Amino acid sequence: MPIWQKTEEELGRMNVPPPYWAFAWAGGQALARYLIDHPAVVHARAVLDLGAGSGLTAIAAAKAGASRVLASDIDPYAVAAIALNADANGVSLDTTSADLLGAPFDGFDTILVGDLFYERALADRVLAFLTYARDGGAVVLAGDPRRSYFPKEKFQQLAEYSVPVTRDLEDMEIKRTAVWQLAR
Repeated sequence: MPIWQKTEEELGRMNVPPPYWAFAWAGGQALARYLIDHPAVVHARAVLDLGAGSGLTAIAAAKAGASRVLASDIDPYAVAAIALNADANGVSLDTTSADLLGAPFDGFDTILVGDLFYERALADRVLAFLTYARDGGAVVLAGDPRRSYFPKEKFQQLAEYSVPVTRDLEDMEIKRTAVWQLAR
């Protein structure tokens, strides 16, 4: 809340979208850890980080040797944060604020999604996009702590981590979070 309030104060306006990009969400942390532990998953592959937030998983993919990384988030503040974080971590990646969920699948080898299943309508759109991408040949990996609208029955668990989270955002300080692959 303090970051959100400060953003509104600095911009001099109300109704600024919540700064989801300002936090390392549990799913993104687990997915980033998985990529660092298993770099072959993205090495020499074109990677899309959908709903990238701060760019944590996109940066992990770049550090793990992805040939190309596109970090996508519809919030322009997130896109700015991603660029700053990528620079601070010494990696090169592309960004977009376009809503890719309504766009045709663009030939990425791997799609990464961290914590995007928190709202029913969004979860339905994300799952439709991911299913289309998987059917087009992409490997789809999701980091999710079993949020309310995460379709667990459609995914296969690959790993599980205990990750530190912000008590202001979550119901605990350490959250058990899994990395999942969209099953065929």
